[in-house]
Amino acid sequence: MVKTSAPRKASMPTPAEPRAPEVAQKAAAVARKVAGLRADLALAHDLAHQAQVREALTRSELTLALGEALKARAEAIASARRDALAGWATRASRPPRPPGRTGQRLLLRLGVSGEVRLIVDSGLWRGDDLVDIAAYVRRRTDPAAAPKALLDQAWYLASQPEAVGFGRSPLVHYLTRGMAADAAPHPLFDPVFYRRRNAAALGEASPLLHFVYAGAWQGRDPHPLFDLAHYAAQRPDLAPGEDPVSHYVRAGWRAGLSPHPLFDPAWYRRQTPQRAAEVAPLIHYLTEGWRQGLSPHPLFDSKWYLEQYEDIAAAGFEPLGHYLGGGAAEGRDPSPWFDTAHHVAARGAALDPEANPLVDYLAGGAWSVAEARPGFPTAAYLAQSPDLVGQGMTPLEHWARKAAQT
Repeated sequence: MVKTSAPRKASMPTPAEPRAPEVAQKAAAVARKVAGLRADLALAHDLAHQAQVREALTRSELTLALGEALKARAEAIASARRDALAGWATRASRPPRPPGRTGQRLLLRLGVSGEVRLIVDSGLWRGDDLVDIAAYVRRRTDPAAAPKALLDQAWYLASQPEAVGFGRSPLVHYLTRGMAADAAPHPLFDPVFYRRRNAAALGEASPLLHFVYAGAWQGRDPHPLFDLAHYAAQRPDLAPGEDPVSHYVRAGWRAGLSPHPLFDPAWYRRQTPQRAAEVAPLIHYLTEGWRQGLSPHPLFDSKWYLEQYEDIAAAGFEPLGHYLGGGAAEGRDPSPWFDTAHHVAARGAALDPEANPLVDYLAGGAWSVAEARPGFPTAAYLAQSPDLVGQGMTPLEHWARKAAQT
């Protein structure tokens, strides 16, 4: 038997060993590609950085340009306010000077007719309807009676207890006794403030009579919280022969007009109860609102001011009037948002010594300071919140309003 041999296994071919030159060439090619990609990436990064720098510079330039434009707009608005008041004073006809007065004692002896004559002679009554005046006189101390004069009957009776037992109308009491004592006839007329501001022009004249016959047309403010130029700029068609305060009491407040840069009626109204809807906002603030901690403006916090300065609260001062009258000059702040001393220092010689720092900030000074308050850069905030431009707000006011909504 013939033995057959087992078939031999086929041997696997061995791969050919790469030659060294080929490996080197491939490695060099890969290295070149990697280097090219790195160069392209570096160039892309450089271009992106340059674009970001150009964008930042452009935004900064635009923000600065916007700031300058806002500054110019504020100056134009301030000029327009002055022109509006001057234009109203030119168009408006002043009420005629009252005739020489007959002796007050003699007139008072004549009863109703004598009191009517006394009121007519004063010139404070708007209009010359003697029947209307006589009807008012006959109501005597009725707090609901509303004389057509710058005298708030109910408020005057509450603030002048002597007038209650006088036995005659409060307007007659004011003309015969209150006027000589510089008693305030209305919440919006402060005779002490008016006399102090206009001593040289007044002489021996009564503050109210001077205001009605001359002061209103000369731009002399009747109260710390009533700025005639600010008010007249909102309503250039003020009625001739009617002073701005009387217009505000009669109709202006219903139209939402603001009596002062630091009194925002819409802001104030959101804090008041419904029952206050039929009272002029500024009158409500002065007679009761400030005692309730209501704030007249986003950048003036009445409650905070009295809590911060206990001496003012203890003295019973109305906070906004105090800040405008002397608080700012003492370096006091109107709210947590505004730093009075910082603004004064930032504005330097450009700040009018007679100007209130917060009013100056709102009237255009905001665009002349690098920081609205320490750590609050004006340009950066403007760049982040450009919507405030369309709303006519300064950065701090915009911030305060947003904070109040949270």
